Amino acid sequence: MNSAGVHAGGGGFPRLMKDPAAQRLVLGMIGVAILCAVWWIGGYLISINPKTRSFASFGLIPTLQAFPMLWGEGKIQSAVVASSYRLGVGLLFAIVIGVPIGILMGRSKRFRDLSNSPFQLLRMISPLSWMPLAVLVFPGWDKSIIFLIAIASVWPVAFATAAGLAKVDPAWFKVARNLGAKPWHMLAQIILPAITFDVLTGIRLALGVAWIVLVPAEFLGVTSGLGYTIEDARETLSYNNLTAMVVTIGIIGYLLDTLLVLLIKRFSWHRGGS
Repeated sequence: MNSAGVHAGGGGFPRLMKDPAAQRLVLGMIGVAILCAVWWIGGYLISINPKTRSFASFGLIPTLQAFPMLWGEGKIQSAVVASSYRLGVGLLFAIVIGVPIGILMGRSKRFRDLSNSPFQLLRMISPLSWMPLAVLVFPGWDKSIIFLIAIASVWPVAFATAAGLAKVDPAWFKVARNLGAKPWHMLAQIILPAITFDVLTGIRLALGVAWIVLVPAEFLGVTSGLGYTIEDARETLSYNNLTAMVVTIGIIGYLLDTLLVLLIKRFSWHRGGS
């Protein structure tokens, strides 16, 4: 009886590992553990080499030790709040501008043909190359950074919206018009529900672009934010603080991306993974 109970209990983990979510979690944890191990080995090799010993604080252990100090001083919290504000406002502008543009591109072939070339040209310009112009046009660095985030993020949103609308069966609009639907009704009842998945996918892509633009944009001019904190740590040779903030950026970006993936799954017509 006891052996049967042990056998039954011992089968719990194999059964658990058959769950795809559990497999992803375990494999993800293993991947993080491997990354940390490689990081620790690299830090150890740096610390034992007399030529590179001064950079030993880039290692895993010094970085982990820096987190409580940075948190206690409020540097992580203040940097996250400042950067989140710029990121959020910039993405909001990108969504407010990009979704209507995408709907126009998806609904009007003439507008799509007219705008495709200039939009593609603007999309290919590096967002950071707009920095000198942004500084001249906008008062204050905050507005300049928000502009850079918006102009970098608007294109994934717009093109994803247009692509999503292009997949909608035109018969839906004919039926709606025959039933007397007004343009506002078609927008609210057909277009927006049909493109929500694609819009969220575009926002996910835009978030990645915005996150990349945000940090280097904060290297110059501002006195707050994740990018500024990294630059300040570099200038003071606080390499453990620098790597701690880099890790913070990675963690926040990962959490934001995970949140958007969950939203995408929620609004996927097929309820599939992403």
